[in-house]
Order: sequence, then C-alpha cells, then structure tokens
Amino acid sequence: MPQPPALVTAAEISRIAGVTRATVSNWRRRHDDFPAPSGGTDSSPLYDLEAVRAWLEARGQTHAASPSEELRTVLRLHGPGSGLAARLFPLVLAASRADADVLTAHDDLPDSEVVTRAETAAAEQAGSMPQTGPVRFGTEDVPALRALIRCVRGEGAHSTLDVLAERELDDTASSGTYPTPQGLAELMARLLPEHTARVLDPACGSGTLLAAAARRGATELYGQDVTPVQAQRSAVSLYLSSPGAQVTVRAGDTLRADAFPELRVAGVLCNPPYGDREWGHEELAYDQRWAYGVPPRIESELAWTQHALAHLEPGGHAVMLLPPATATRASGRRVRAELVRSGALRAVVGLPVGASVPLHVGLHLWVLRRPEPQGTDSASVLFVDMGGDQRESAASPSQDPHSQTRNRRGGAGTDWDALSGEVLTHWTAFREHPESFTDAPGTARAVATIDLVDDLVDLTPARQVRAAPVDIDPAEVAGRTEHRRALLVTSLAALENAAGHGPWKAVAGSSRSWRTATVSDLARGGALALLRAAVPGSRGETPRADDGERRPVLTASDVSAGGAPSGTVEDLRTDAAHTVATGDVLVRAVAGGKGGMARVADGADAGALLGHHVHLLRPDPARLDSWFLAGFLGAHDNIATASTGSTILHVTPGRLRVPLLPLDEQRRYGAAFRHAHELRTAARRTAALAEETAQALLTGLTAGALLPPLESPSV
Repeated sequence: MPQPPALVTAAEISRIAGVTRATVSNWRRRHDDFPAPSGGTDSSPLYDLEAVRAWLEARGQTHAASPSEELRTVLRLHGPGSGLAARLFPLVLAASRADADVLTAHDDLPDSEVVTRAETAAAEQAGSMPQTGPVRFGTEDVPALRALIRCVRGEGAHSTLDVLAERELDDTASSGTYPTPQGLAELMARLLPEHTARVLDPACGSGTLLAAAARRGATELYGQDVTPVQAQRSAVSLYLSSPGAQVTVRAGDTLRADAFPELRVAGVLCNPPYGDREWGHEELAYDQRWAYGVPPRIESELAWTQHALAHLEPGGHAVMLLPPATATRASGRRVRAELVRSGALRAVVGLPVGASVPLHVGLHLWVLRRPEPQGTDSASVLFVDMGGDQRESAASPSQDPHSQTRNRRGGAGTDWDALSGEVLTHWTAFREHPESFTDAPGTARAVATIDLVDDLVDLTPARQVRAAPVDIDPAEVAGRTEHRRALLVTSLAALENAAGHGPWKAVAGSSRSWRTATVSDLARGGALALLRAAVPGSRGETPRADDGERRPVLTASDVSAGGAPSGTVEDLRTDAAHTVATGDVLVRAVAGGKGGMARVADGADAGALLGHHVHLLRPDPARLDSWFLAGFLGAHDNIATASTGSTILHVTPGRLRVPLLPLDEQRRYGAAFRHAHELRTAARRTAALAEETAQALLTGLTAGALLPPLESPSV
C-alpha cells in the first residue's frame, strides 16, 4: 500500500533553498505552480519534499543546503525511535562500492525499484555487518534512500555515515557514546609495538582506535560494542578507511557476552565506559579473566583492564584510556598491587585536562603487557605527567605562548604532535632499557615496583614524577620565569593598544538597518566563492608544502581561538582538502562554545589545509571586504538564524546574511571588526600568560628555587 510522501515545513524549505521564510511565503503567493500543501494545517502547512525539490530545480534554484543537511532534514521527518538511520548503515557501504554512474542513475528509478535495490544491497552487505537480521524498506523510506545516495555521491561515505550516527545516537548521548579524539587515538596506537598485526577494541564505539591501528600497519581488526548502532557504524567506517584489513565487528555486552572468547591478539586498544556499576559484578564473580583479583563493583575499569589482558597473547600490549580515580581508589588497591607486582602494568601517562571526554579531568593512559611464562619480572613502572603544574612550568622559554597554551589545553586545541613526541620518547627509552632509564624531573620517572606496592598503591603520574628540590636547577627556573614575565609585559602592551581603539560613537536616532543578501545569493552573483571542508575519504600521499614539509591543518578551534593552524593531516582522512589563502573568511561549521565564529585568514594561515567543520568563503576583493564579511557572518543573531539542530547546531553558510553596502563603507566596518578581533585575541593571550607566569612564580617559590624580591612593591 502506498505510503504518504516525506513532508517538510516552510522553515525546512527555506533551509534547503538557502533563503528566508519570507521568501518562501512570497513564492507561495506569487507562483501558481508552487507545490500545494500535502498536509498540516492552514497556519502550518506541510509540503511534499520531492515536489518542492523538483520545483526548485525547474526554476534553477540552486540548493544551498548541502547533501548532508538534506539527509538530516529527511531523517528528522521520521521522528525519533524510527530506527531508519540504523537500517541505512549497510547502504552506505554498498554505495561507497558502487560506480558513480550507478549512483547518478539512481535519481531516475521509480520508487518500487529504489526499495528493491536497497533491500538487495543491504542483503549483499550482511556478511560484512554485525548481526542485525534482514533489513526491510518501504515506499515511505524512499526519500531517505534517495537523500542517502545524494549524500554519498556529493560528500562521500564518511560524511554520510556521520549524519546517520549523529541521528541515531542523539537520544543515547547520555549513555556515554562519544568519539576518541584523533590525536589521542594515534598516540594510543603508537604506544603499541611496531608491526602489531592483530588488534582488538572491546568497546570499539565508532572504530577510531582500530582505524588508528590500521594506519600503523594492523591487518586484522576486531571490535565489539554494546550499542548495535555503534557496532554497525564502526564496521562500515573501518571497511571504508581500512580496505586492506580484515574487519570483524560484533554487537553485544563485552564483559557478559564476549564475542571473541578464544581470540588472542598482539594488541588491545580500549576507551571503555567509566563508572558503570552494573557491569556484571555478581554474575562474573568467578570469571577466569580475573587473574589479578576480582574487581569490586565500583571498579568496572579494572574489569575492562583484566579483560584486555586476557585477550593478549604472551608479550602482547594493551593501551587503556582510564579516569584518574582508577589509579587511587582504595577499593581497587589489591588489583592495582597485583598488576604492578606481576609486571603487567608497564606505564601510566597523565594527559592534560580536556584531552578527551569527560573534559573536566585529566585522563590517564595505562600501558600493559601480558607477562610471558618464562619472562623476567619488570622491576619498575614508567610514569609520565603531561598535565601537572610542574609540567607546565617546564615548558621551554623559546616556545611561542600560543603553542604552550595549546599543548596543555587538551581537546581540539592540544598540540598532539608535541605531546605524543614527548610521551613516545620516554616510553621508547624505557621499553628498550628500563634498568638505565634517565628520569626527567617533573615529567617522567621510572619507579621501582617495590616502592609502589604500599598501603595506597597510588598510580597517579603527577604524584610519582613530582620533582624533588634537589632535581631543580634554580637558575633554569629563574630564567623560565623571567622569560614568561617578559612575554606577559609585551602582551599587556598589545592588549592596551587594542583596547585603545576608538572612540565608539552612538548612531544618531534609531539603530541602522540594511538591505541584506544571503551568502548563497552573493555566491550566485560571483561576489564570493563558498568552499566547504573536504570530505573524509580514501588516503593517498600525505599532503606536503612546496618545500617538502607536511602541511598544517586549520581547525575549528583555530578559528575560535584566533591561533595559527594546529591540526595535522592525519585528522583529515582525505587528500582533497582546500588550501587556505590570505584574505579568506573562515566560519566554524558548528555553533556554540567560546571564541569567535568567524575570522579572516592571515599570512600565518596561508598554505594550510582547510580542516573539517570549517567553511571557507573567498570574497572578490573588488566587491567585498574580508573583515566586513567576517564580522557580520560571525554575529550571534546571524549564526542563530542560519543554524539547525538541537543538541549540535550546524551552521548552514548559504543562509547567513550580509548587508549590502558600498565598498568604502565596508572597509570602515571591516577595520572595526578587525580591531575587535585583535582585542579578543590579545585578551586570551594575556590571560593565558598571566596564569602561566603566576604558576611559575608559585612553583619556583614553594620549591625553594626562587627568592622573594628584596623590596615588595607598594600596594
């Protein structure tokens, strides 16, 4: 029986077409051939999506909404709980393997044929997917099927996969489904020995860790996740990003129903769920995996740790991302002691606050090794602290203050190259010659196992590497502190100069108003070019600059912070990224958070690759001033009007509006916007340097390395 077509509101039509709702209302009144309402009420009519799309195409109206936004719109129409997004996962894999001509011809197929082909394609991919049962579609699903094909064809399979996961996981975010940052995943994979071929992630989520292992040469990837949607997403993602690897992903509760009970691998990577008291303590009390002690109910992380060790072959390594409480809770003392005593625990790395969710704590990396039957016992454990106060005080005086701030801030702002390089340097030296490892005061220390197995068995890196006064060189501390203080004085002068711009006079009478045009209108008129971030896809050679150096990537956090490009090409998953040029206008693709939404690329940005979640607008300088454009595009009201979504607000750049002003007046506004940007950037830099300088002084004074001034300044 035929099902009703997908229906959209006038607001959704405006988003698809990149116009205002008033424009849609005008179309309804002025054009007799505009599609008639197919549902809803007189005050809130609903329209057939396919009829609207055909009408727009017949009038030459370019769709401002990206294929991914159109797919989001169609999925929203099915409402939460429909499960449609989950059924579409196999089709992403099928479409990624189809010829471009086949995908293009899909638009002309009748609805019944679309359904038949979708079910056939899903059945063909059944062997590659976690067990989900037969996939069935109806004619009511046809708009979504067509939108999915357009999205794969226009933006790639990875982007399509992200849209489906975003929709399906929106209602389960509270259950702890969140991605592992790319830089952190790369670090965890690099902590495994080179040429680790078989890798397991027992809580694989979206497959980020396994994909990182594949980039390091793993050829057999095994994953399991309790959330079926995550298992499907992981399987498809790994097939797309690691076509040369053998991929096996299963859905199910890993601790209660291990899908690979007999599997032994050379490496385990895992970011397990935290604080789960319902992990199966009672029913698994006598499980053979608890070789180091039965984990208490509140120590689910220690259950995951022993699960990982149980899946390792002798001499195999596991890298676990764990909350800091796992290293100190009294309830887990006995298990921790046995892990240390047996030599299974090899290293603990303290990460900066905000390196990964949850962002308010500094997480730990535990590196473990399954002891070999005839192997020698390990006499020490390596501790590396990348987030403690003394670590911050030890930054090189020659470092740029922006780099120091990024290095410790965590999350998207973390300088993962610098952090990973330091961690791996210490780990490699310790792994090769643990008995002769040279401590780095305040950063890295090898601690004898006999010193760790005490009443607390505290495995917190910040406490274990804390530098003793004898390890501190007062002259070095004084030099670093004076260098920071000089940077702060210079930054204060820059802030004062930025704050001195003015005066700012009030407009006579009422506030000004302008005629405006959308970015889509300006693009159609040739006033600017709109470039979206490159679509994740297959990898080839690493993009390099003319001098052979690897090119940096400009990220969304660089836009908000006003800093230089801080990303790496490993974050892109593509070789077709746009190159940033001086004068380009950069707009974050996701609204919210601190910092600016838009800024202009300068000389430091030129030549960098455009990262994900950043839109690039390249204005014609004879018609548009770059800073004028950036100022109005980044305005709060403008961003709010052009954003869609509930939990995550996606900015549709084509819907952003710009006043139509003469070029001379644009430049006046542009100069003012540039000064406001400089003020914000100077304020952020000064605040960061003030905090660093104060902390350096406190650390130096309390460690006995600095003396108070002979004469205190008058108050």
